[in-house]
Amino acid sequence: MSSGGFLKELQVIGEKLLLKLQRLPRADPVEIVSFCVILLFIVTVLVMMVIACSCCCYSCCSCDGRPDHRRRKMQVRPAAR
Repeated sequence: MSSGGFLKELQVIGEKLLLKLQRLPRADPVEIVSFCVILLFIVTVLVMMVIACSCCCYSCCSCDGRPDHRRRKMQVRPAAR
């Protein structure tokens, strides 16, 4: 997918979300609850991704940005006979 097509898709999704938010005060309670559940799911996934990425970066690099060589995994080789 080209970047232009991707940006167009993001714009369409944003417009649909804005339209949904504008209609939300007049919606029935079931639709409001379902929208909140979907929104909570999306936020949870994004927060989990940020936590996972930050933990991964923290385990690979120390605070000053240099790699921590003490945590590097060593390959175990079989003993020679």
